[in-house]
Amino acid sequence: MSSQRFSSLFRLINCHQIPHYHPSLLTTTGRSNLCALMTRAEAKRNPPVAKKVRREMKMFGDVRVDDYYWLRDDSRTNPDVISYLKEENDYAKHIMSDVNGFEGQLFAEIKGRILEDDISAPVRKGSYYYYSKNMKGKEYVQYCRRHIINNELPASVNDVMPTGSDAPPEHVILDENVKAQDKSYYEIGAFNVSPDNKLVAYAEDIKGDEIYSVYVIDVETGSPVGNPLHGLTSNIGWVGNDTLAYVTMDEILRPDKVWLHKLGCDQSNDQCLYHEKDDMFSLNLFVSESKEYIFVDSESKTTQFSLYLDTSKPEKGLKILTPRLSGVDTSVSHHGDHFFIKRRSDEMYNSELLVCNKNDINSTTVLLSHRESVKINDIKLFKDHLVVHEREDGLPKITVYKLPPIGGAIERLQGGRVIDFIDPVYSAEIEASEYSSDILRFSYSSLRTPSSIYDYDMKTGASVLKKIETVLGDFDLSNYTTERKWAVSSDGTKVPISLLYRNSLVKLDSSDPLLLYGYGSYEICIDPIFKASRLSLVDRGFIFAIAHIRGGGEMGRKWYENGKYLKKSNTFTDFIACAEYLIENKYCTKEKLCIHGRSAGGLLIGAVLNMRPDLFKVAISNVPFVDALTTMLDPTIPLTTSEWEEWGDPRTEQYYFYMKSYSPVDN
Repeated sequence: MSSQRFSSLFRLINCHQIPHYHPSLLTTTGRSNLCALMTRAEAKRNPPVAKKVRREMKMFGDVRVDDYYWLRDDSRTNPDVISYLKEENDYAKHIMSDVNGFEGQLFAEIKGRILEDDISAPVRKGSYYYYSKNMKGKEYVQYCRRHIINNELPASVNDVMPTGSDAPPEHVILDENVKAQDKSYYEIGAFNVSPDNKLVAYAEDIKGDEIYSVYVIDVETGSPVGNPLHGLTSNIGWVGNDTLAYVTMDEILRPDKVWLHKLGCDQSNDQCLYHEKDDMFSLNLFVSESKEYIFVDSESKTTQFSLYLDTSKPEKGLKILTPRLSGVDTSVSHHGDHFFIKRRSDEMYNSELLVCNKNDINSTTVLLSHRESVKINDIKLFKDHLVVHEREDGLPKITVYKLPPIGGAIERLQGGRVIDFIDPVYSAEIEASEYSSDILRFSYSSLRTPSSIYDYDMKTGASVLKKIETVLGDFDLSNYTTERKWAVSSDGTKVPISLLYRNSLVKLDSSDPLLLYGYGSYEICIDPIFKASRLSLVDRGFIFAIAHIRGGGEMGRKWYENGKYLKKSNTFTDFIACAEYLIENKYCTKEKLCIHGRSAGGLLIGAVLNMRPDLFKVAISNVPFVDALTTMLDPTIPLTTSEWEEWGDPRTEQYYFYMKSYSPVDN
């Protein structure tokens, strides 16, 4: 396959979707926008050349020269910038024009694997099943529900939503296809059903700026209830059946206020429950599984504390549950007479799980102690059970514990049943489940196993597959192998690698092409999930690999902390070590090694290219954060101030020169 076809294929196959954690990607210099560079001797015209306008930036006696700073255009109206970007886009179209037919073939191939008429696994809420539905030829989904027959019976893993002619009729609550008509962009960021199942609040974005309007409608009639709320995040929650809690942002798009809105009242009269004035912190809210409390978390990159609101007494306002302590991160849940608290500190870096009586929040009992090799990710509470999601040895782990009856003392956890998974590398997540039931829903996926939804009986340990992603065509997971290998970084640290390939196509003799993906920031875990479009790569003989490098969260909190601040270079050396391991073990050669990263992963790609330009043949970098130093010196860019706890504050000399040492644009 030619190098042009490599590029065409990678543009269509997006290996991972990573959130854009830094909006400065929209405002950094124009050279950040093109990091996947491939030359062609047969090109009939030369690429455009940006003019140079010298700009000196001085700090700590150091002078940096940026000839392309003029390409920053916050207003998106500078004619010189727009003209240059148009030239770049025109040239890209020209250079790729001879593979347009191949792109069309790939698009049809990828689309051909998708089942267009499909529904999600129904979720049971009260006396209804809720689900979303895709329809052939439609871009958006319908939100639907059906009444549950014999709802008085307890839920079972064997329950199936009836759909035949004798089944309760399907009711379409909201059709995104209708809402999106005549709009260039449309997204629903939240779709929340009220506790009594009579109303729905949904958050709508029609510009793509992640600033939402929230509408409340009657589920049965679709009629609006009250006036919409404007200028919100998508983070909303029901306080009882007639009140909403929501979050708004400040001028730099930092979620800073939590509000209470009574249905039928004007937004201007809404009550501000809390205002976070420290620009290092952002707010988040969620409803407890029991629906009895709203929790508000104020978080920075290193610290998080929690407040709570009794949904039966909203007029009493928020109360502090865990105090603001620098370096301490807490998140909370509710069960009967108790609050459960996941707490992380410098000493308990992988977190411990505490419980306290809600009438004596200062007296806590340790239920799960801190362990060096196991990180507590999250918990989910049910009336009779506690589910703990952890990471051990770089892989997810789900454990179920029995709880005493509500009203009884909770002093310790006994036993615990671990759910078993089959692949050597995989992803497993806890999904929405009913608080009052004994059924846990979880999702499972691996590089070769399509996304699957299971219901798990927490009493018996039985699990039933409720839905698996349909992959049209001749897909058979037994045709593929997924592996886990370990590279050794320059400081002796073992770094996990996840691999996928098609058995019949690879030789593992250094002759195979390989795509290596990496991220390594924000404690984000790049778990080895299934992606049907990736088959277009591996079915052509590629090996696909993920480097689980430091700066991510795969191996626990220390894995993250050893890849940030003044240890950020570990992220880059880990990636290089993974590349070298793959070459040494005959998965590929330098001439057939391609690398890919997005956002902060784009910084990774830029850094390793500067460090080892000899090691890679092709580099794909999407929305790359490559002008790191200049960006982090500008607090007017949204979220920069909070990002100082991720990268460091370059207004201090130590961080300035350290960031300069790896910032791709400055090297």
